[in-house]
Amino acid sequence: MYQKDLYDLQIDLVFKCNDFSNLSNHFINKSDNIIFESGFWEEVLLCWIKIILDEKDTSFPNFILYKKSFSLSLQIINDNEISSINQKWMNKSGSTDVLSFPIISDEDTTKDLNFIELGDLFISLETAFKQSLEFNHSIKKEMLWLASHGLLHLLGWEHNDDYELDNMLNFQEYLISKLD
Repeated sequence: MYQKDLYDLQIDLVFKCNDFSNLSNHFINKSDNIIFESGFWEEVLLCWIKIILDEKDTSFPNFILYKKSFSLSLQIINDNEISSINQKWMNKSGSTDVLSFPIISDEDTTKDLNFIELGDLFISLETAFKQSLEFNHSIKKEMLWLASHGLLHLLGWEHNDDYELDNMLNFQEYLISKLD
């Protein structure tokens, strides 16, 4: 995993995961159960944020590049819960794989602070599990895929056309590759 100077950054992760013991018994690789651990996500998200800051990518608001502490919530929930959130906040019916609710904007409202609240990230484990079977990869890889997509949205990345979406998906692959 990417370890370059992670100590100079901090993450405050509020992590919630429903009880999915009935579903985790279906995982082929028992090491995939690490996706239920807060420490795993703290390390992954911190690693990705460090990479993004090092890259100084112009897809993100500039003021993010100078922050040293990041706060966000990650909730691993079921299809019913994400469907309810999707309906209430996005006015869309049905479940989805990941929802992001960023707090940041293009303007730096945190001016002289070293920390920034990014927002909330929700991932449906049930949908992720179905997609992992569909794409023939592990649930861990699918969860990393969805978390990276959600994190990029929390950091201000949008995909309003196919070109922007392709760039975002390629950057997700890059982030995930740095975890090996």
